Amino acid sequence: MFARGSGRHRWLALLGFAATWLFASAAFAEDELSAGDTAWMLTSSALVLMMTVPGLALFYTGLVRAKNTLSIFMQCMVSAGLMGVLWVLVGYSLAFGEGNAFIGDFSRVGLAGITPDTLSGTIPEFVFVMFQGMFVIITPALMVGAFAERMRFSAYLVFITIWALVVYAPLAHMVWGGGWIGELGALDFAGGLVVHMSSGFSALALAIFLGKRKGFGRDPMPPHNLPFTVIGASLLWVGWFGFNAGSELAADGTAGLAFLTTSTASSTAIVAWMAIEWLHRGKPTVLGVATAAVAGLVAITPACAFVGPLGAIAVGAGSAAICYVAVTILKPALGYDDSLDVFGVHGVGGAWGAIATGLFIADFALPEGVSQGQQLYKQLLSVGFTAVFAPAVTLLILVGMRAVMGSLRVSDEDEVEGLDLAEHSETAYVFGATSGSPVSHGAAVAGGSVGVTQQATHEA
Repeated sequence: MFARGSGRHRWLALLGFAATWLFASAAFAEDELSAGDTAWMLTSSALVLMMTVPGLALFYTGLVRAKNTLSIFMQCMVSAGLMGVLWVLVGYSLAFGEGNAFIGDFSRVGLAGITPDTLSGTIPEFVFVMFQGMFVIITPALMVGAFAERMRFSAYLVFITIWALVVYAPLAHMVWGGGWIGELGALDFAGGLVVHMSSGFSALALAIFLGKRKGFGRDPMPPHNLPFTVIGASLLWVGWFGFNAGSELAADGTAGLAFLTTSTASSTAIVAWMAIEWLHRGKPTVLGVATAAVAGLVAITPACAFVGPLGAIAVGAGSAAICYVAVTILKPALGYDDSLDVFGVHGVGGAWGAIATGLFIADFALPEGVSQGQQLYKQLLSVGFTAVFAPAVTLLILVGMRAVMGSLRVSDEDEVEGLDLAEHSETAYVFGATSGSPVSHGAAVAGGSVGVTQQATHEA
């Protein structure tokens, strides 16, 4: 009896040890570095940076007049520079530090406490920092399209610095950093709220606050280089795979789903927008399909890991119809000058995508114990909050800046001359000169060629 009991105890002890070892191994595996995941996230980070420079820069530059070409490039490049530094110094800490329900803390200022061995899931935290940093680079740059051709460069620098700290970082924390929107259960896989709604609704506030461009609604202001815009849209599409599929933070099946739904939604939006424009205006346009591609990408961003292929088609088709109405009917009816349709595409498209996440969520993505109606309600709450929070804080920033800096717009004379020359002493298109430097501009002005170029630009 004693021998049999001892044997039983030994077997129980061995089983207990095995179970403990298995649980410990599983826990250890969760924090183990994955070379595959790390490689994917390094690639995704580079893809998202490409979305801003040169993707977004080309997309926007093609849509403005020739005399403002370099100002758009400059604003996008400087967003990459300024936001890249700000994120490392304090932005990451405010977004992903523990903090409270609304904003992080200063525990990660200067990336304090992070070493090459520190992991975030299965990737180095430094890689996670950089991936998220690419999001804060593109988000202020998206707003450039709303105030293109009329905002002072110095005012732009001050604005995006403050905005990133008091709008973007808190919203990122609320959604992804342990804040109340994430705790509520609202779903935003890759930035429908954080990136697109925040920039789009803030852009509307900016456009109204700054006022219309000189001659808006009276003088023709056609895009000066649509090939630039199409190339930019194409680069955005490619980069968006890093944006959306990269947000899984792993190379797995969910990343594959996000990859598929991202492209499917954009493809659907192109086809749907083309059909709508053909019926509405008699001809489909290149500008229309380029805009549609971006609208589809925007809308699928919050939903890409939560809907199936058919859901992605529904999201893409809806984005084409809703954004088309916002751009071609709503904007002219209300009369605001959102120069490059940031609100109509990113604000409206982001809101639609967040709502569509609840409408078309797949069974496998629905949280346990939550009905589709309940999820839709959570999505609507998150959309409503973002639609109020982002523009309200933006207006407070602008009012404060105007009190300190005076007018945030360039002078009428500078606006007529173009921001390239007025703000940067350069021009993108110099005929009869061998360089784009300020010295060659002076020589060209002396010979009269820049004057001819500018006159032709104004007439265009």
